[in-house]
Amino acid sequence: MSIPLRIPVLVGSVRRGRQSIKVARFAVDRLNRSGADSSLLDLAEYDLPIMEERLYKRDDPPPGLESFSASVRQADAMVVVSPEYNASIPGVLKNALDYIYGEWFRKPIGLITVSAGGFGGVLVHSQLQLLLLRLKALPVAGMHVSNVWESFSEEGEPTEERYDKAFVGFVETLEWYARAIKAAQAMEDN
Repeated sequence: MSIPLRIPVLVGSVRRGRQSIKVARFAVDRLNRSGADSSLLDLAEYDLPIMEERLYKRDDPPPGLESFSASVRQADAMVVVSPEYNASIPGVLKNALDYIYGEWFRKPIGLITVSAGGFGGVLVHSQLQLLLLRLKALPVAGMHVSNVWESFSEEGEPTEERYDKAFVGFVETLEWYARAIKAAQAMEDN
């Protein structure tokens, strides 16, 4: 039996009444059902201040930053769930991503973007891809959630079957890359 992949889910919003938390709960649940080891990384709980300097250049990191860094570093892959704010990345998510750098190196990332409208956050999706590539992460899987207010219950259950179906392919792709990179790293280490 193989060791489960560690795939935490980062929710990229702290906004009151945020809807992306519902989709993040869905992702954690479905990842755990698939055999992964998943947990929620909630930026609302980390409460990171505006970045003054990257973690590796600080001797006085803000509370929660080292824990956040360790969660990303130890992950075999990550899922980032982000709403689209004004056709862009929520400031709190950009801030968190900027705090750390080496932790993202060769990390397979699945992006789930959400919006209240019908486009499912396609603009924030493309911007996150560019940012993650700059951080040397590998955005390899994507999923869009439209009309998020109606598409998921508060508990994180989809109201439309298509999201469960889409997530199956999303997870297969993400896990494939995570296993391939782990295997390549093991060969490199030997």
